Amino acid sequence: MADSHGKGGLPLMGLAVAIQHKLHDQGYHMRARPLIILFTILNVGFLFWDPYQTLRNYELLGFFSPLWVPYIFGRFAFIRFVQSRRANFIANQNFILLELRMPRDSKKTPLAMETIFSALHVTSGETTWWKKYILGNLRPWFSFEIVSLGGRIHFYVWLREGWRRSLESFFYGQYPDMEIIEAEDYSRLVDPVAPGWSRFGNEFAHTKVDPYPIKTYVDYGLDKAGAEPEEITDPMAQLIEFLGSIGPKEQLWLQFIIRQTGGEKYEGMVNKEGKPYTWRDEATAEIDKLRAATVRIMKRTDPTTGQTIESEGFPNPSKGQSEMINAIERNISKQGFDVGIRSIYTAPDDSFQGSMITPILHSMFKPFNNESYNGIKLLAKFSAGFNDYPWEDVGMHHRHHLEELLVEFYRRRCYFHPPYVGPWMVMSSEELATIYHVPGAHIATPSLPRIQSATSGAPSNLPT
Repeated sequence: MADSHGKGGLPLMGLAVAIQHKLHDQGYHMRARPLIILFTILNVGFLFWDPYQTLRNYELLGFFSPLWVPYIFGRFAFIRFVQSRRANFIANQNFILLELRMPRDSKKTPLAMETIFSALHVTSGETTWWKKYILGNLRPWFSFEIVSLGGRIHFYVWLREGWRRSLESFFYGQYPDMEIIEAEDYSRLVDPVAPGWSRFGNEFAHTKVDPYPIKTYVDYGLDKAGAEPEEITDPMAQLIEFLGSIGPKEQLWLQFIIRQTGGEKYEGMVNKEGKPYTWRDEATAEIDKLRAATVRIMKRTDPTTGQTIESEGFPNPSKGQSEMINAIERNISKQGFDVGIRSIYTAPDDSFQGSMITPILHSMFKPFNNESYNGIKLLAKFSAGFNDYPWEDVGMHHRHHLEELLVEFYRRRCYFHPPYVGPWMVMSSEELATIYHVPGAHIATPSLPRIQSATSGAPSNLPT
């Protein structure tokens, strides 16, 4: 493929790539089995239609087999080799779960959290082709989690053990009164798919392509310090209050799995310079579309020939179009992260509230949605992929199997590598700090525990 749109490559390659990319954004993955079945049906059908030409085609294919067979098997072997090396790398890593205990009177804006995310914008481990493809090294990924256990809210970070010291220094640098402790993995203390338990799990995606921004803390005016608590509108306050409203036997898990963005989402696409296609290239394409829509076609009649001549005028964007272009450019000027969002609501059968599903589906991320730009929507996957028709999944075996997989993926915190590669979004550090930041003192939810008194180490100049 010559560029991001398939120009200069195979016929209809651009269309195939566009369809596959759109399906991926919607949470669907093109499996090999349907394509193999379709290929077999077409071959058998063509054999009955024109047997002579079919045999000639296969003769030609066999004649050139010394060229394409080594390539296909060599490429397959290399992909499997890299996957095995990466699986071995992941298996040899130690991962830990840290709990963030919130300071009592924090007045920091979400900009402090954006600074922390910026420090995690790293590619260590994939800096050379030897590390990336031969050793199987992977750049670090982190899972930032907000969890309600019986209505009591906890903030967690899941990460490689080797990153613990760095992460703690990032948080203590911005929030000196915070406490960070190693915690037991709450997701393994209960089994949502065990008999006697009900659950609902789902994933989320953008409503538009990634370069369009959601409604961030800057739009809410949270970038300005010193405001009175009653004047602050924090979109995360609604989410925290919702998490704190569940019953004593219910649990709601929410995780944001992140890593520095690369070109993996675009599955080998390249830009005009031949470099890996990124969300900034996608932003450039969107901006070009917006600008092209603002160009007016000018028509005039040649007085000598009487012919109508059309010419393009200068771009004349409306105020809304100009603001949209500026919003996209501002969004991609920040560090970009691959972000996978996943949630699970679970409780014993006698305490499971089906009415909780509607807020999970429609209200959880509403405060972050910007109808003109971008938002976060539910994907029709896992539990949300079923509409409860009686003929849809007789016995609920298929749904139960998918929910078992979802719980396993949640516990493994996997989103970017096998056994599960999900339809992740690309977000800027500003967007990420909007949907996950340390709640300020203006959020007074009783179910959010805070440190009652500040603690600090002894002065370094004390006599010994």
